Amino acid sequence: MAMPRPTVAQLVYGTCTVVLSTLVLLLLSRTGSAVGITFVAVAALALGVLVAMAPPLARPRSAAARRPAPLRSVHTAVPAPVRASVREPVREPVRERAAS
Repeated sequence: MAMPRPTVAQLVYGTCTVVLSTLVLLLLSRTGSAVGITFVAVAALALGVLVAMAPPLARPRSAAARRPAPLRSVHTAVPAPVRASVREPVREPVRERAAS
């Protein structure tokens, strides 16, 4: 079973999460040691991967989308008759020209 690939939006959300969470964690922890910075970077990366790989939330579908399409057989499908929608021309009284 193949793992589904993340969408562009998921990749963007994950990247933004990594960058912003790294900045916030570094500012809040005020660490200057290499071990502290490494821990913050790994934690931010794990959080970004978690956000990027999270399944997208399902939106409620409209009633039209929930209704299944009618089943039609290829062999029994009869096209509906087409009716012309052209109206009859309106007859106007003939106007005579004055002789000059």
